[in-house]
Amino acid sequence: MNYGVNLLPIIPGRSEPSDKAEMVTQLLFGEIYTVLEERAKWILIKNIADEYTCWIDRKQHHPISEKEFKKLHFLPLKRCTEVTGIIHTERAAPMHIPLGASLSGMDEKGHFEIAGLAFRFSGKAEFIARTELTEFSKKFLNAPYLWGGKSIFGIDCSGLMQLIFISMGKQLPRDAYQQAEIGEDVPFIDQSMPGDLAYFDNEHGKITHVGLITESGKLIHASGKVRIDKLDHQGIYREDLAEYTHKLRLIKRISLLPEKT
Repeated sequence: MNYGVNLLPIIPGRSEPSDKAEMVTQLLFGEIYTVLEERAKWILIKNIADEYTCWIDRKQHHPISEKEFKKLHFLPLKRCTEVTGIIHTERAAPMHIPLGASLSGMDEKGHFEIAGLAFRFSGKAEFIARTELTEFSKKFLNAPYLWGGKSIFGIDCSGLMQLIFISMGKQLPRDAYQQAEIGEDVPFIDQSMPGDLAYFDNEHGKITHVGLITESGKLIHASGKVRIDKLDHQGIYREDLAEYTHKLRLIKRISLLPEKT
């Protein structure tokens, strides 16, 4: 098996091996992956962070050895926890990286190494407490909606939840329906707490949307842009439209401890 690591701020992950294919996710700086299939211009990979598979452009692939892969996989992991941080290298110009980027094995001075390349990070890389979650999530307000996006410059609903929970050191699955499969059910909305996740389904009963409850009767979510709207037992109510836009299906409380298997 072959392995790789992302050494760019963001790499688009596509549903098919084509520039015209749908972008279904993004890989953030420092994330490692296994190579499942190789073609002349494209590589099918599985992101180790959330076990999501996608195609990436071979030109953006940085191969690493199995030894390096295992080292990066087991090194203490820190994440960039501000909207953007800066990576300095000896061989290239400084590079802005997004919130959630992986900084495996970084020391107290911001130095770390990947595949023989030395890096220095300047920015915040400290996990936040659950009590800080609501204010932290507001950093994303007005970020534009982007299907498959995972940064302040374009993000989808489940990508937003991933980055918010990554800031606390908790990795969530990639898609909303996958995220809904973990955690503890909250049976009634009046029993919900800030930090709980609310899920919404379509007319076929499939979960297609997720948002973070920030306080009683409010949630933050990505719909057109990252916004805060009203939430009740029916779903999301948009005051500017004077209508319900999403039907509530369930509420989950996510533990920050590893999930039971």
